[in-house]
Amino acid sequence: MTQTPDAPTPPPKPTRIAPIIQHDAKFFWDASDKEEFLGEKCGDCQQFRFPPRPMCPHCHSLKREEVKLSGYGTVHGWTIPRHPPPFGFKEAPIVIIVELQEGTRMVSNLVGVAYEDVKQDMEVEVFFEPTMGNHKVPVFRPRSKKA
Repeated sequence: MTQTPDAPTPPPKPTRIAPIIQHDAKFFWDASDKEEFLGEKCGDCQQFRFPPRPMCPHCHSLKREEVKLSGYGTVHGWTIPRHPPPFGFKEAPIVIIVELQEGTRMVSNLVGVAYEDVKQDMEVEVFFEPTMGNHKVPVFRPRSKKA
């Protein structure tokens, strides 16, 4: 009887919940699934805005442009939610407000760093983590020195 080597262990299935996709932000989530970081700016006044929405909050224009974002930013604020325990995580994530290079802010998670090492204005870069349902979401990690 011949023995075959053990098959490689498949990676664990994602436990992070998938995003809730609304019409105005569908382009953002479709791009995230392809590991592309897109945003929106006004077609008239050219102001970046987040989250995506049908009307510019600055000039009230209905013209919108989808644009590629740099993926770089700085930590503006951070916390760890403790109660109730966050669903889909083995341990509570670091939740950050990141100020993107383009000037808008968004809420995301910070990975690859201990909570006590997070600093105001820490430089971060985007990357994408898988979710249930074969989607991906943008999260941030400390910016590499080569970037």
